[in-house]
Amino acid sequence: YLYSVVIPEGCDRFDIARILADRLSIEPAEFLRRTAQTSLIHDLDPDAPSLEGYLFPDTYRFPRRVTAATVITAMVARFRHIVETRLRGDFSPGSERLHSVVTLASLVEKETPDPAERPLVAGVFARRLEKGMLLQCDPTVIYAARLADRPIDTIHVSDLNFNSKFNTYRHAGLPPGPIANPGESSLRAAFHPADGDELYFVSNNHGGHVFAKSLAEHQRNVAQYRRELGVRSRKSGG
Repeated sequence: YLYSVVIPEGCDRFDIARILADRLSIEPAEFLRRTAQTSLIHDLDPDAPSLEGYLFPDTYRFPRRVTAATVITAMVARFRHIVETRLRGDFSPGSERLHSVVTLASLVEKETPDPAERPLVAGVFARRLEKGMLLQCDPTVIYAARLADRPIDTIHVSDLNFNSKFNTYRHAGLPPGPIANPGESSLRAAFHPADGDELYFVSNNHGGHVFAKSLAEHQRNVAQYRRELGVRSRKSGG
């Protein structure tokens, strides 16, 4: 009998460890230990710090007593299949670009659930990288804290100042590797970021984002976001 296991897009390997423990009784520590080893993807990305980013999110079917090694091999194989067949024109094993693209795709995946927005978000990040601006991507702060075994739900100023190479509020450029496992649309967006002049974005409180070309415009959008958030909080009794 095979058990279905759903790994949602944007899960990091810590999330996946919990899912597998619940569905297949795989020991989380064993899964995390094995996904910290990169031999399975050395030909794809010799600079990868872990298998994060290469454990493709999908629905899998495994027998109850499956091992962590078998699950990991299947997820990496699925990643290879996706990029080699659906992104064949962009895919180049072992290239520095692949490492950067998968890392960027993981940021895009964590920033927006809307496939239509992903090229726009990727475009903002690509332009900030070109200009040498800090990415200031909140999900990297959360991931940095998770790596340090200090998980957080709400980001505070002290978290923004946390000294981790994954913290894009403190360190310029992309983080050393992916912060989650992106799906196909985020990978495609990272391979082909949208053109434009936007350098900023903030939530519109409705599941999407408002984009801005200047800091002044962005600050107005942030103020509007906070006003709407305050109204919603009061209405809900928060």
